[in-house]
Amino acid sequence: MQKKISVGAAIGIAAAAVLVGAVMTFQVSYVTLQDQFEEKYLTELKDPSAEKEPVRVIEKNYSEFITNVADKLSEVDAIYRDNYLGELDNEVLMDSIMEGYVYGTGDEYAAYYSDEDFLALMSDLEGEMTGVGISVIYNTEYNVIEVLNVMPDSPALEAGVKIGDLIITVGEEKESVSALGYYPAVNKMQGEAGTEAVFTVARGENYEETVDFRITRAKVTELTVMYHVYEPDNTVGVIKITGFDSKTPEQFVEAVSELGMQGCEKLVVDLRYNPGGELNSILSILDFLVPEGPIIRIFDKDNNEVEAYYSEADELDVPIAVLVNGSTASAAELFTSTLRDYNKATIVGTTTYGKGCMQTTMALSDYSAVSVTFRMYNPPFSENYHGVGIVPDVVVELDEAVADKNIYKITDAEDNQLAAAVATFYEKAE
Repeated sequence: MQKKISVGAAIGIAAAAVLVGAVMTFQVSYVTLQDQFEEKYLTELKDPSAEKEPVRVIEKNYSEFITNVADKLSEVDAIYRDNYLGELDNEVLMDSIMEGYVYGTGDEYAAYYSDEDFLALMSDLEGEMTGVGISVIYNTEYNVIEVLNVMPDSPALEAGVKIGDLIITVGEEKESVSALGYYPAVNKMQGEAGTEAVFTVARGENYEETVDFRITRAKVTELTVMYHVYEPDNTVGVIKITGFDSKTPEQFVEAVSELGMQGCEKLVVDLRYNPGGELNSILSILDFLVPEGPIIRIFDKDNNEVEAYYSEADELDVPIAVLVNGSTASAAELFTSTLRDYNKATIVGTTTYGKGCMQTTMALSDYSAVSVTFRMYNPPFSENYHGVGIVPDVVVELDEAVADKNIYKITDAEDNQLAAAVATFYEKAE
């Protein structure tokens, strides 16, 4: 089967968190859901009063194994209900049993999702989450939360939160972030749409000015693409992609356009600490970058090619270097290997993670879901890199002087890997 995708309308692990719902984690690489089910599912979870019809994605199979499990589980359950001093929560027990089964398969990328977790996953892949709309990091100098980015059209932007603000207290009681700790403080910043996030920031010279905020949380679009003009050479644009969700292609094309208008003629795409993401997202971006031809070849467990995705003829014709490291994984590795296969970029950094398999997430009849590894995917022309990783064309370790520094806090002048990527543009020209 061949499929063609187009960027179409899109044209025109550091200690970082996104305060729009949850701390960033690895995302699944491929979600399979029928369109009508996805629409129905999301509608019903958002509206509990909606009439629900059971959706059975997996046929029930009462094998000998299932019968044995049921018999043994009944024995254990009876013992606990007759003897246990504590209280049993049936929902927690069910989720724990499912998690245990998935763990027991040995599938290191598998996962079980409760109905709430599954809804959050789908929202994450759609690039929309709930919060005030800021990306943050842990500021080790002051033991506080530092605002790394303020997302467009977000409650935080409207309220006046600024990049570089230090969040020093959180909550109505103004609990100190340094006393609470980073992750507990981040948790207090999160919440459902319509509720308020209360916090105080320090800013200005020597952080002497303090500003109190009370911001109503809302749905915001996650910012997965950040960009800037390279400080030592204003002909080079730097685009950092933190992950691939449904909004990433549009953000990426916008970054390319904006940097072009600022006079950039060369691009460094920084994929360090990028864990991957959603299939259609990476396909759209690669279609924008490479000429007509294959982007990805998908194989089943018997090594039969079952699908292939192709790009259209249009391509971005600028010199590109790609920055990678040991935390560049999955879809980010596909990005890297595809550009290499088409001789579109020089790869710089250290060997990547090595994840060349994909997962499908399938809904169960009670609106929970299970993610299972079910395919291997290969780059357009080269071999699969699963378990091996991609060795860069130019191997460069990050300088020890900044190795312990948060990747988002390393300046262009300090970043020797970035400098090595920029140098490749001029080495090719000689």
